[in-house]
Amino acid sequence: MLVGAGVAALLGLWLLVLAATPGLRGVLPMRRPRPDVRAGLQRDAAALVLRDRAMEVSGVQSVRVRVRRRKADVRAVSHFRELDDVRADLETTLADGVEGLGLVRRPALSVRVARPGRKG
Repeated sequence: MLVGAGVAALLGLWLLVLAATPGLRGVLPMRRPRPDVRAGLQRDAAALVLRDRAMEVSGVQSVRVRVRRRKADVRAVSHFRELDDVRADLETTLADGVEGLGLVRRPALSVRVARPGRKG
């Protein structure tokens, strides 16, 4: 009886350790072109690709991108074009960028564009 209780306690402790470890949360699953191929994309790499695509838009001074499982938050600073024009260009460019990542679930885009802060 004591041996069974000890085994159950060790099993419970092992399950708690497994529940606390991060696992593959930082990896976004990609589409499978063939059934025997599996691939994943790191969230940081996806954010870097989207940031590079956003920096190609005219009028963008700086961009911060955060990619989560279901949402990509994009914050851009525009310095010489109208904010609505920059936001529209960013949304179309980033929608193409998200499509090009080849993810199973495309993250929803949240795009915010602002002017740079005042100096001094």
